[in-house]
Amino acid sequence: MLRNGQCLWVLSIGLVLIDSPKHQHSILGFVVIVVHALYNTGRPLLGILTTPLLYTAKTIITNIDLALTSHLLFTGPWGRCMGSECGPGGSQSRAVWCAHAEGWTTLHTNCDQAERPDNQQSCFRVCDWHKDLYDWQLGAWNQCVPVSMRSAGVQRPAVCTRGEEGIQTREVGCVQKADGVPAEDAICEYFEPKPRLEQACLIPCPRDCVVSEFSSWTACSKTCGMGLQNRIRFILAPPLFGGAACPNLTEFQTCHPGPCEGEESLYSLRVGPWGPCSVPLPRQKREKMRGKVRERLRERGKAKDPETRELIKKKRNRNRLNRPGGKFWDVQVGYQTREVTCVHKNGNAEALSLCSQETLPVTFQACVLPKDCDVTEWSEWSACSKTCHDPNGPKGERNRVRKVSQFPIGGGGDCPELEEKEACSPQGEAVPPCIVYSWKTTEWTECRVDVLLSQQDRRRGNQTGLCGGGTQTREVYCVQSTADTPPTLSLLRSKEALRPVDSDLCLGIPPDTIQLCHISCPVECEVSLWSAWGPCTYENCQDQAAKKGFKLRKRRIVNEPTGGTGNCPHLVETIPCEDPSCFDWLVVKLEECIPDNEKECGPGTQIPQVQCVNSDGEYVERQLCRDAILPMPAICEVPCSRDCALSPWTPWSLCSHTCSGKNTEGKQTRARSILAYNAGEGGIQCPNISALQEVRSCNDHPCTVYHWQTGPWGQCIEDSSIPSTNASVRRTRGSDVSCSVGMQTRKVICVRVNVGQVPPKKCPESVRPDTVRPCLLPCKRDCIITPYSDWSPCPSTCQSGGNTKKKQSRKRIIIQLPANGGQDCPEVLNQERECEAPSVCQGYRWKTHKWRRCQLVPWSVRQDSPGAQETCGPGLQVRAVSCRKQDGGQADVEDCLKFASSMLPLTQPCQLPCREDCQLSTWSKFSSCTADCVGVRTRKRMLVGEIKGHNSHFGMYPLSETQYCPCNKYNAQPVGNWSDCILPEGARIEGHLGMKVQGDIKECGQGYRYQAMVCYDQDNRIVETSRCNSHGYIEEACIIPCPSDCKLSEWSNWSRCSKSCGSGVKVRSKWLREKPYNGGRPCPKLDHVNQVYEVVPCLSDCGQYVWVAEPWSVWKVSNVDLKENCGEGIQTRKVRCMLNTVDGPSEQVEDYLCDPEEMPLGARNSRLPCPEDCVLSDWEAWSPCSLPCSENGTRERSAYLLRQPGEGKECPLTKETEPCKLNGNCFHYSYNITDWSTCQLSERAVCGNGIKTRMLDCVRSDGKSVDLKFCKELGLDRKWQMNASCVVECPVNCQLSDWSPWSDCTHSCGLAGKLWRRRTVIQAPQGDGRPCPSQMEQWKSCLVKPCYSWRYSTWSECRSEGARCGEGLRFRNVSCFVSDGSSQQDSSVVDDELCGDLEPSVDGDTSIVLQELCTVPCPGECYLTDWTVWSPCQLSCVSGDDLGFGSVQVRSRAVVAQDPENLLQCPEQELEARPCTDGQCFEYKWRTGPWRGSSRQVWCQRSDGLNVTGGCLVIAKPIADRSCNPPCTKPRSLCTEAGVCGCDEGYTEVMTSDGVLDQCTVIPVLEIPTAGDNKADVKTIRAFNPTQPAASTPGRVGRTWFLQPFGPDGKLKTWVYGVAAGAFVLLIFIISMTYLACKKPKKPQRRQMNNRLKPLTLAYDGDADM
Repeated sequence: MLRNGQCLWVLSIGLVLIDSPKHQHSILGFVVIVVHALYNTGRPLLGILTTPLLYTAKTIITNIDLALTSHLLFTGPWGRCMGSECGPGGSQSRAVWCAHAEGWTTLHTNCDQAERPDNQQSCFRVCDWHKDLYDWQLGAWNQCVPVSMRSAGVQRPAVCTRGEEGIQTREVGCVQKADGVPAEDAICEYFEPKPRLEQACLIPCPRDCVVSEFSSWTACSKTCGMGLQNRIRFILAPPLFGGAACPNLTEFQTCHPGPCEGEESLYSLRVGPWGPCSVPLPRQKREKMRGKVRERLRERGKAKDPETRELIKKKRNRNRLNRPGGKFWDVQVGYQTREVTCVHKNGNAEALSLCSQETLPVTFQACVLPKDCDVTEWSEWSACSKTCHDPNGPKGERNRVRKVSQFPIGGGGDCPELEEKEACSPQGEAVPPCIVYSWKTTEWTECRVDVLLSQQDRRRGNQTGLCGGGTQTREVYCVQSTADTPPTLSLLRSKEALRPVDSDLCLGIPPDTIQLCHISCPVECEVSLWSAWGPCTYENCQDQAAKKGFKLRKRRIVNEPTGGTGNCPHLVETIPCEDPSCFDWLVVKLEECIPDNEKECGPGTQIPQVQCVNSDGEYVERQLCRDAILPMPAICEVPCSRDCALSPWTPWSLCSHTCSGKNTEGKQTRARSILAYNAGEGGIQCPNISALQEVRSCNDHPCTVYHWQTGPWGQCIEDSSIPSTNASVRRTRGSDVSCSVGMQTRKVICVRVNVGQVPPKKCPESVRPDTVRPCLLPCKRDCIITPYSDWSPCPSTCQSGGNTKKKQSRKRIIIQLPANGGQDCPEVLNQERECEAPSVCQGYRWKTHKWRRCQLVPWSVRQDSPGAQETCGPGLQVRAVSCRKQDGGQADVEDCLKFASSMLPLTQPCQLPCREDCQLSTWSKFSSCTADCVGVRTRKRMLVGEIKGHNSHFGMYPLSETQYCPCNKYNAQPVGNWSDCILPEGARIEGHLGMKVQGDIKECGQGYRYQAMVCYDQDNRIVETSRCNSHGYIEEACIIPCPSDCKLSEWSNWSRCSKSCGSGVKVRSKWLREKPYNGGRPCPKLDHVNQVYEVVPCLSDCGQYVWVAEPWSVWKVSNVDLKENCGEGIQTRKVRCMLNTVDGPSEQVEDYLCDPEEMPLGARNSRLPCPEDCVLSDWEAWSPCSLPCSENGTRERSAYLLRQPGEGKECPLTKETEPCKLNGNCFHYSYNITDWSTCQLSERAVCGNGIKTRMLDCVRSDGKSVDLKFCKELGLDRKWQMNASCVVECPVNCQLSDWSPWSDCTHSCGLAGKLWRRRTVIQAPQGDGRPCPSQMEQWKSCLVKPCYSWRYSTWSECRSEGARCGEGLRFRNVSCFVSDGSSQQDSSVVDDELCGDLEPSVDGDTSIVLQELCTVPCPGECYLTDWTVWSPCQLSCVSGDDLGFGSVQVRSRAVVAQDPENLLQCPEQELEARPCTDGQCFEYKWRTGPWRGSSRQVWCQRSDGLNVTGGCLVIAKPIADRSCNPPCTKPRSLCTEAGVCGCDEGYTEVMTSDGVLDQCTVIPVLEIPTAGDNKADVKTIRAFNPTQPAASTPGRVGRTWFLQPFGPDGKLKTWVYGVAAGAFVLLIFIISMTYLACKKPKKPQRRQMNNRLKPLTLAYDGDADM
């Protein structure tokens, strides 16, 4: 069998060979060989089957030929191009080998050497510098080709929705950069991969043209005869991407208003367009005549005196400015003509005589010769605005200008740009470097700890002791930095005060203004417990003459407190005593009792072992105790065999009181017990019970305790005893600099406890604390402050505003605060002053000169026209325009072009009145009214022309008009929403001495909110708010709630350690007092009961609680030998758990605190020895087992002999041994380390650096925690670190910048304008810090101002003056409108004076066009309409998704025809499309109307509700006609919605076997009588004759139901099945009920019932309902 890969290779090789006719004869043979080899060996042929992609077709063919001889040649890939030089001189090689057909390599000679391929070739060796010479050349992407065209198996989609996927290709090649010569791709591939040659693309779906609905039909083009009506539609979307073209935009239909009474007018007078403006020929002659006149005047002027000549010269200059041909305007008035023709209604020109008209239109008019703008050459470049060298800073600017030498006249070409600017940098060695500005900072303020959650109670007044982590701030300002400042500066130099400048001059990122800091927490002094009272000793053992003694007790300092030991409590307390001694003998132990006279028993003595000790209990040399009394030997007794045996005395108990007074006396006790009674005769009797206990006095010193008490150290002051030469020496300790050594003192007094101050002699002088110590005096530090900054610039004088005087300010900044008595800072840091009176803003305006005389068309042109003999008629007059400053001074025309409004017209039409004309000037403006509703106002006009001397027309044309002053009524009303609540200005808190504490801004409290007012007149037009006596706002107080932080309680006390021995945990908690609100600082994570816990490990001393056992009681003998008083008995004793202290067990505590395993027995059974029995002491403690524990080890305990046995009696063993057993009586010990505690801070710290701790525990091998001494005794290794530093994140409150100034209004007028101000986050909150407020910007409404604008009226109808059709003019006016800026209110016309401050422009276009050329169509002419407005911008999108093909909008012109005869002469309709932005996405859907018979209306609708043609998919169009085929011809039949024949209502269908309607049959009718029926008690079912249906009476309409079981398609209707199912269920129900009714009942079983009624018992089961 062939493997998959092997089969593929055989096929691929076969495909390669198909195109090679030379080798076709060997294909079959090769395939046979390959298949045979694979079948026999199961191995692929080496080379052919494993590396085929590396071989060319030629190589494979060669190998196939060789395969027929069982040996093949193979080649490997080409190697790397090698060579000594870069470029085309390299070479590369490859491996060539010979292999057998079975795959093993063989000698080269076995293969045909003639066919051996080359193993070397020349190549191009690429080096790194070739990267600059070669690069990929990318061709343009070709057209997008559909995938279906490239792949045979892919079908094109039937319905295009989003577009068709395609592929576009491009050519990519490696070329030389210099000349584009192609090179090998391998060169460019050496540096970067070859760019892709193909990419996916999207071919958009064809978009058909979309047009609107037709307009209504126009009026008939003729008033009689046959005319045309038109209706027009316009294009909404152009055809795109090969979509269907637009249909006809016009539809025509003929109309017949009625027969014409006379002949139809076939001819019309048409005027053509005006020709070009030209100058009449005789002008040159007039110029010559003017030249002669000038020469004569010049000669005449020579005779005049110099003053007269000067006056004439000035007059000439003034006239030259006013002359039309002035400096910049060469206005030349010419004339233009037009043609008047007579045209037939079919469009052909005919003779003028055929057009009957009394007067022909004017064919000439005056005009201005057009001249293009002409400018001078460019001036030289100006100097660079930047005069210093700064390579990294912004560049300067330079400009050059050109002036206008000829302004455009008569529609000539506009002027080009008159100014050019470019960036520049000054060059040259003499250019100084620019001033560099840099940021400077003040010193950091003192570290300030933010109070944490538990410390935010206002009742906590003192927060000065807080420590730990905090924040500190500084101020940042900009200064001019000097480049020559050396890098190393002294401390004073670095704090040099530099003048602050505007912060905008510093370009870099400003330094931080806030940072975290740490205040070291004071370490409180910790002292140990008091030691026991020492013996009575001298105050000074070297001087024992005083004879005054003291008992001392001491304690020590166990840590290093902050600020030294001066703040620690007293460490020594004293009690005066008698008989002091410095040294005394201490009894170490008493030796064994030795009987007197060397007897075995009886009275004896115990020799004490003593040691000399000093007052501190330390062993000293014995000779120091030579003055002390040596302890005497103690009397004792060794009981004989018949004597009473007593136990040894217990140790003396603790003293009951520490001192002795009137009511208190210290006592100690000790006891012993009877171990065996004496014999009846001869033995020493046992003592009575009272003799078994002894009491002695102790601590008999009085309860008067004294100690030295110290006050706090005073201030460090100069020490006058130290020479002044030492005072100048500076010492540095940490960051503090000290300048000299000073002195501190404190008060020391002797105090009696619970009494107060006593004389000093009561306290020992030797332990008196120091009252004076040296100290270091810190250096004085003066306040350092910057100089005042420059005065802030005064506001621009050209800004519009009120007459309020502006102010300017300057400031200085504190760099360093004073300390240690240095010079204070000044109180005034800011200064203000009023700006000087503003100067007049320099502006520019156009100045017009008087109109020149009216110039008519030359007489040679108008000589044939009527009235040509008079010098009258229409003409043009010209004026000069010059540029002036606002103050009237002359200025360059370029300044007015740049800064003034648009240039005023230079020409205007004029009329020279003829003799019989009556002409009036335009009306003047109405005179102003002094007040509303008061007086009248007038306007006037004048008579012009030669007839003004006659008064015949005065009554017909009045020269003045008067009207009452208007009564204006105004009403104000609020508009818009309330603004944000705005706090009053100046709510910033200033820190100490004017240092600004950044971010401490008042954020809450009472503010104000505003609502704008709008003022309307009686016509509901918006006017200035001052008309309503309003300042523009309603103001209302509001409250910004203050944030309240989370408040927790104080920490509770630490709980007791969870273990009484070893390591445990202790817990403390706080609970929630008040939740945060209004953006307060959040709470830490709380548990379900709103508490937060802190758990730390603790270590309990295993010797803290001990069992204390009292002596054994007297024996209670149970098996009594009354004679002997001995035998089996029991002893008891009390065992109590006691708190262990330095002085021993002190007070009884609960038993659970002591280790139950170590509890001594409270009772014991034993045998009371009889007389002469041996008596032993109690067993001593077991000896320890040797470690490690082993089964061979033992331990022992012993007892000693107390009474010798009698004769014949022996003592029991005095030693016992037992084997050591692991975890029974022998234990191993190891250290156990606890987890780290939480980070522990100082008591007053809130965050910052802390310490975390862990505990060492000694654990026995059975898991029990024991005292650390067990591990210490074994010397186990303690390698763990028990303390580690840690950090608690400090809460940093959010810090905000100041509010920015209010912005400019978002709208220049109207109701919607808003003012905004913003602030930014300077410091983001950290940890539990207060979060930033959500409101980072505020707004309030602007003052409402009316929106005035110039707007055009609609164009008038096109009129051709003096003719019926042809070229004409249409006119429009521009008027002043007012609105409130919203789309809800329409604009209203107001007086033009209100728009007087506006630039003359309409919708941003400054060129006001009030008339334009147009064409009046002649009767019968076919013409195009005006362009429609641009359609809405439309996107190419599908389901709301933009396909990325851009937006387009379109406009169109439709054809209008007036005469059916001229339809063939109509022009083509036109459309224009252009790209646009912000397009809308429209969807198109088919809509249908209700069926009307067999048809319904179907139309396409755009998603905005507009009905359109085009846009909807044609294949998805619903059917509009449902006619049945064949038609329904049967009686009472109709065509249904399904397209099949059905029957009318009340008839059912009878179908043939092939599903065709056969007939319609009447359905039986069930009549249900109603209340108005006379036969209401009779129910009748009546069958109607199918052929003669009864006519229903009028009164019974709507009371009959027709049941149709079959549908129009002949099938049963659904309700029939429902009725059948209901009937079946009803039948089953009836059968079931009948069966149950007829069934015989069973006989009841008789039960024996007790006639007595049993009482009712209620059992309460705990339910609450009982």
